[in-house]
Amino acid sequence: MTKTQDSEARQTTSHDAIRKWAEERGGKPATVKATEEDGHAGILRIDFDPPDEGLDRISWDEFFEKFDETGLAFLHQDHTKDGKMSRFHKFVRR
Repeated sequence: MTKTQDSEARQTTSHDAIRKWAEERGGKPATVKATEEDGHAGILRIDFDPPDEGLDRISWDEFFEKFDETGLAFLHQDHTKDGKMSRFHKFVRR
């Protein structure tokens, strides 16, 4: 794959691909504290060190349960245009 193709954002719903992408960058599954409801995950995020005080880290199982339940897809970039590892990502509706 060329640098140009590798720097383009891609979308996936694969749990394995999402977890691998996040863990390669030191990311952990998390939820936005202010959006949690009755002990259930709210808005999903990937948290990188140092931990964001506005996020609660959760298990991958809980993360993917909410991910599937809300019909999300994961938009991500593997590398920046200059070839560096990218952390760009966002959650979008399928």
